[in-house]
Amino acid sequence: MKLFLKDHISFIFLYIMTFISLPILIHRLDGFENHYKYFLFLAFISLVLFLGFRYLRRKKMYAGISRKGMHPEELLIYQPMASFEKAYAAQLQSIQSLFLSRDEEYKQFLSEQQVMISHAVHQMKTPVSVIQLLTQSNQWKDPSLLVEWQKVKRECDKLNFSLNQLLIYSRSTNLLADLKVERIPLKAVVQEVINDLKDYFIEEEIFPKSMIREDIVVYSDRKWLKVVIYQVLSNAVKYGEKGSTVTIDYENGQLLIKNKGETIPESEIKRVFELFYTGSKGRIKGEATGIGLYLVKRILSTLSHPYTLHSAHNETTFTIDFSESMKSAAE
Repeated sequence: MKLFLKDHISFIFLYIMTFISLPILIHRLDGFENHYKYFLFLAFISLVLFLGFRYLRRKKMYAGISRKGMHPEELLIYQPMASFEKAYAAQLQSIQSLFLSRDEEYKQFLSEQQVMISHAVHQMKTPVSVIQLLTQSNQWKDPSLLVEWQKVKRECDKLNFSLNQLLIYSRSTNLLADLKVERIPLKAVVQEVINDLKDYFIEEEIFPKSMIREDIVVYSDRKWLKVVIYQVLSNAVKYGEKGSTVTIDYENGQLLIKNKGETIPESEIKRVFELFYTGSKGRIKGEATGIGLYLVKRILSTLSHPYTLHSAHNETTFTIDFSESMKSAAE
């Protein structure tokens, strides 16, 4: 009530001046009946002056509220004049302080969560590496157990892949702080990834074919680009046809990764980049996590490399466009 009265004191003053004081003054001077039009003129002038004065006092607030695309901090009135503005600014400042404190707590939580995930993954990777070494050293000692050791190796490889995905996902929250754009020989990076996935290619009976020339270079972050190519190639193997070939080529500033396999439905093309979305093929395979292509989207968007996914006639092509980054580097 107190704030309401303070905000409307000028209306009360105008009403008293226009409809009580002014008629009494005119009546005493020369009779109100003879100067009714003069009264209306003075009342109108008083209203215009009042509205003009009120607008000037609140001009900043009106301009701020009516402007589109404002930053949240611009909602605050740093030099409030009217009592209503002062109360409004005080409330906004308290809300802003609350959100800033919550934002700081959330960032701290994310930081701690990232450290814990990184620590847990590294702790788990050590025993997995030991099991892989034991598998490699023992699978040839007893031929009768060869098949069993190979099964153990496959499961260890899956576990290692999932741990790496989890570690990459946790680090991707601070991707911008870890970027280093440099001149990269593309064929060498692709070959490194192929070598890392060698056992997976052999196991799935799919053959990689790199057609990239030795002189092709791109400007990107080597570590994160390798993560992207690794993920796309592993998907190409996972969903490829037995005995088919995955081709990796570079044309007109674009890296193209093609594989033969079941066509991805048009309705799922955009959704496959959503976090935890596995699609119909992923549900059939039962091994999809819905994280890989989300990471690909996140990394390529941060690196400003446009990408497309096209699937038709049992052939799927993933394209990464480096032309814009090449133009920027040339400039």
